[in-house]
Amino acid sequence: MDELFTEGAPIEDTKAPDGPLEERWDKRRFGGKLVNPANRRKLSVIVVGTGLAGGSAAATLGELGYHVKSFCYQDSPRRAHSIAAQGGINAAKNYRNDGDSIQRLFYDTIKGGDYRSRESNVYRLAQVSVEIIDQCVAQGVPFARDYGGLLDTRSFGGVQVSRTFYARGQTGQQLLLGAYQALERQVAAGTVEMFARHEMLEVIVVDGVARGIVARDMVTGEIETHTADAVVLASGGYGNVFFLSTNAKGCNVTATWRAHRKGALFANPCFTQIHPTCIPPSGDHQSKLTLMSESLRNDGRVWVPAKKGDTRRPGDIPEDERDYYLERIYPSFGNLVPRDIASRAAKNVCDEGRGVGPGGLGVYLDFADAIARLGRDAVAAKYGNLFEMYERITGEDPFDVPMRIYPAVHYTMGGLWVDYDLQSTIPGLFVIGEANFSDHGANRLGASALMQGLADGYFVLPNTISDYLAKGPFEKIGEDHEAVVEAREAVESRIEKLLSIDGDRTPDSFHRELGAVMWEYCGMERNEAGLLKAIDRIRELREEFWTRVKVPGENEELNQNLEKAGRIADFFELAELMCIDALHREESCGGHFCTASQTPDGEALRDDERFAYVAAWEYTGHAPVLHKEDLEYEYVKMTQRSYK
Repeated sequence: MDELFTEGAPIEDTKAPDGPLEERWDKRRFGGKLVNPANRRKLSVIVVGTGLAGGSAAATLGELGYHVKSFCYQDSPRRAHSIAAQGGINAAKNYRNDGDSIQRLFYDTIKGGDYRSRESNVYRLAQVSVEIIDQCVAQGVPFARDYGGLLDTRSFGGVQVSRTFYARGQTGQQLLLGAYQALERQVAAGTVEMFARHEMLEVIVVDGVARGIVARDMVTGEIETHTADAVVLASGGYGNVFFLSTNAKGCNVTATWRAHRKGALFANPCFTQIHPTCIPPSGDHQSKLTLMSESLRNDGRVWVPAKKGDTRRPGDIPEDERDYYLERIYPSFGNLVPRDIASRAAKNVCDEGRGVGPGGLGVYLDFADAIARLGRDAVAAKYGNLFEMYERITGEDPFDVPMRIYPAVHYTMGGLWVDYDLQSTIPGLFVIGEANFSDHGANRLGASALMQGLADGYFVLPNTISDYLAKGPFEKIGEDHEAVVEAREAVESRIEKLLSIDGDRTPDSFHRELGAVMWEYCGMERNEAGLLKAIDRIRELREEFWTRVKVPGENEELNQNLEKAGRIADFFELAELMCIDALHREESCGGHFCTASQTPDGEALRDDERFAYVAAWEYTGHAPVLHKEDLEYEYVKMTQRSYK
């Protein structure tokens, strides 16, 4: 394993303030430099991505007076993948008076992430969460309300309070529309310039500082260069490396991977989240999977037949012959255990031969008790659109028969390394939302992705980027600058190479095969032999890709095969790093389950003596270099996670 990577100097977050935890964010904001309103008009920022993080950041920076260029590869900013989020957004409002607080949200997030995230960042997230709800209500986001008109909340996995605000099963869509209208307001005001149907293919680095991007107009194929005083990446996660995932098919790693190749460290790439409640695959033809919101576990009960090979219809299996295994194993949290635990438990019962549905890859999510207790209308009011979505896909009505669910790739906790200011190791390059690694450790709690995206975009980044921009005015960079020309030529050369191979395999065929390797060896369970096998196979596939891929058409047109090929080429390089990261982390923590490191009853067993650090990887073109950022806990004691 030694030849797979080398170890470099440790890395430290020099921007993180000291002092009492609850005062650190205020201390950092006060200590950072400001830019006066007149000077903001002279400064420019590029924001890549228009989801909750990117949309809210571009809108807020535009409102502050900066000149913002906003990029997305969709035909409209409101089609960003944040729109697919269903269940809700966490905030420590304690409207239920059930014992919630900023401290409890902080603790739940640290514990849920299996003690692999920073205390300072997570506490700031909990603090800012309460402001997000006020912001979104003021925008008109139609959060669910109780009979008296007050904002309603529900519970999500890994917590024992109700802190999740929601808009039926379409919370992401409603929050994104709020950010979108704020963004469009700034577009109309002239502070934000929108570039839809543009894909970022390179970051422009001048004298070690990020100064722009190279983007391809996806309609005409024109390669464009855009320069600015700072660049913000809000391009989402890399779950589509597995091919089958709950992500939109367009989601990719290219923006962050291009930055990684230019010097931005990539942190904890093996920390990927498998969501326990997804509709199982129905055949080899499938190209993506569909999420069923975690909120369903508030009222749905998860079970399988108690005996192996029981193929009776669910309604024919009596109560005493069912195993409500989450309630049995984890009585304190029941069906609302964190995602990594629920996913592994589902895999275990299916591996025992007690799974249901085609191939035995499924467990039941049953609403019979909730319907009897609350009534059909009340259940429909909470989950109606989710039930309808399930019925359209499967042909089965969850009001009559239990849903069949199975774990699927959903979210990535890893991402580009950032400091407390959300700045990467390339000065001037900031990374927000799922694209960075900063807040969720080894496992994200449900309803915390929307919280982090909006916290970063509305409240954190606008306060930290000013400290960097206060160094301006910056030297103007023209299109003829050496670094700009070099970045542009690199993109053009890569496109020409992909178009010239003219092989005999489609980009999708390579992606599907890569995904199968990753799911088998770097999915819910990992071990040394499997990961070494995966690395060898990924290298073989990558070599084959660059000699056999066929990309029909040309660059100067709408060419989706060309788009796919470029993204898959980056997925190959990422996949190898994910496996190396998983191989080097000889412990189990959160979503990273190493079969050689588990408790006697099969739970994840951490090794805090050796692995209580962030693994930040440096790109070299051959063996990556590992830089460790030690994690120190002053306010939370590291213990073995228990949800029993």
